[in-house]
Amino acid sequence: MISIGDTLISEDILEKKFVCDLTACKGACCVEGDAGAPLEPEEVKILADEYEKVKPYLRPEGIKAIEEQGTHVIDELDGEPVTPLVNDAECAYVVFDENGTTLCGIEKAWKEGKTYFRKPVSCHLYPIRIQKYSSFEAVNYHKWKICSAACSLGESLKVPVYKFTKDALIRKYGPEWYTDLEKAAEHFAKS
Repeated sequence: MISIGDTLISEDILEKKFVCDLTACKGACCVEGDAGAPLEPEEVKILADEYEKVKPYLRPEGIKAIEEQGTHVIDELDGEPVTPLVNDAECAYVVFDENGTTLCGIEKAWKEGKTYFRKPVSCHLYPIRIQKYSSFEAVNYHKWKICSAACSLGESLKVPVYKFTKDALIRKYGPEWYTDLEKAAEHFAKS
């Protein structure tokens, strides 16, 4: 483990290779699983405030799920806020392109300048998952079989997880933290 500020970072973040391969997986991470995307406490309010701006980018099924369940729900297993699901399957904020690949309706609205909120940081960070403890956050690599193509592509391109998720890590922890992570990665590579 590597310690930076109030975070403990798994060495897997430095060692494992990963680049999303949407042509292979079609964005299965937005459809698979047993709960919606984890939300930061401030994101709960943001989703409620920005919903009307995002709504035109969503599918009717997603809108129905959000309007019945709310812009977020509380996960039954861990009691944390997550995005609602459509029929216990895909995230309610998911849209599909002409090839059946998932896209984030929130991110589509963001790209068109309709909202300042890009998407939940947990989605942006994937395959990194953050586990919060009382005095620190654990920054871990989440291995999921549906991402085997992303692991293969990452290996072929030689892109470690921390580089693939650079923008998201800076969004979450700031540029100084990321610079410290790069230094730690350089040191780790030499040892």
